[in-house]
Amino acid sequence: MILLDIAKGLVPALVATLAAGHVAGALAGGAAMLGHWRPLFLGFARGGKMVATCAGALLGLAPLVGLAGAGVWILVFALTRYASVSSIVAAASLPLTALVLGEPWPVLVFSGLAALGVLLLHRANLARLRAGTETRVQLRRKREPASA
Repeated sequence: MILLDIAKGLVPALVATLAAGHVAGALAGGAAMLGHWRPLFLGFARGGKMVATCAGALLGLAPLVGLAGAGVWILVFALTRYASVSSIVAAASLPLTALVLGEPWPVLVFSGLAALGVLLLHRANLARLRAGTETRVQLRRKREPASA
């Protein structure tokens, strides 16, 4: 499922960037993210939080920024085991990464708006983090006690 969400952002952003430049790529990536958030086939009801689609869009628009964001996500997840914290921190790192890498203005604008979108869609997660009720991902199954 995550690979489909990544492809949903990657394909339109990459095709548009190669065919018409960074402005078109940013618009196509943004449209893919909005379509993931409020999908047409669900009657514009709530969809996903756009993180994987954002990653795909950035891989198509500015691959180094996308890879850096993925690296931040993996590092934060390894340290915290919170997917929401990883998503928020990775998204927040995108505009600075794009700036440091000297990306053109459409990438800077896209990464800033994408970071804002991801942050806004994680408001409930932030509230659960503050309350101490956010779910932490368990990578290993708990061992059952040996029977006597």
